[in-house]
Amino acid sequence: QTSMKNMERELVCPVCKEMYKQPLALPCTHNVCHVCASEVLLQHGHLYCDPTSEPTSPAATPSPRSPRLGRRAVPKPDRLDRLLKSGFGTYPGRKRGAVHPQTVSFPCPACQRDVDLGERGLGSLFRNLTLERVVERYRQTINISAAIMCQFCKPPQLEATKGCTECKSSFCNECFKLYHPWGTQKAQHEPTPPTLTFRPKGLMCPEHKEEVTHYCKTCQRLVCQLCRVRRTHTSHKITPVLSAYQALREKLTKSLAYILSSQDTVQTQIAELEETVKHTEV
Repeated sequence: QTSMKNMERELVCPVCKEMYKQPLALPCTHNVCHVCASEVLLQHGHLYCDPTSEPTSPAATPSPRSPRLGRRAVPKPDRLDRLLKSGFGTYPGRKRGAVHPQTVSFPCPACQRDVDLGERGLGSLFRNLTLERVVERYRQTINISAAIMCQFCKPPQLEATKGCTECKSSFCNECFKLYHPWGTQKAQHEPTPPTLTFRPKGLMCPEHKEEVTHYCKTCQRLVCQLCRVRRTHTSHKITPVLSAYQALREKLTKSLAYILSSQDTVQTQIAELEETVKHTEV
């Protein structure tokens, strides 16, 4: 158990503190998630191409053509996508309005050193496919070794096949049907994979199928991590979902309090109008 925990610590990204997703190998031999690396660059003022285009291994070879191409008229979407992937225009390391290519200094969160990524920034890094496979195999091993039993079966318990976020419990097939009878409100509960730790079901981004974590005040919509690093939200005001929720809740609470305090006055005015109508009819 201790060795598995030690191994798990080695598979955690130093930025998001979760298991690596599309890890990139830095020149200092440490690794960082693709999305996390792009967020760090954005925080340091570097523009980054759309992270939905996955990094490759090896990275795309830089084209020898002039980087001034990025200042020409906006090309067609397919052409723009090819330019971004090949390293032209506003790529990592090119700050907005820069005349000459600049090298990117990336602050490694693991060794606390500024690592030089060259002119192409993340475009010059290799995707660590070996580490990615190790993470995937570790996930599979954990799922196989930790069998989850039904919490409602009479002994001997059967292995759980379904989970319910609303009930915060895991069920076998028969118990799930028993505790979610047809025609009741519980029948609307959606089954999920069984687990021992139920988290509240989060809203999913319809575009990237990732859980939304922030709220864009400019667009007035929820955004996920991938949405945040896209150009469309570069200069927008983005706050965590919890902060936006609390602010909107306070605003609604004040509005409701005002409406409720005015309710008696409105009801009195309605009664007076009804009396006036009756008197006019007579």
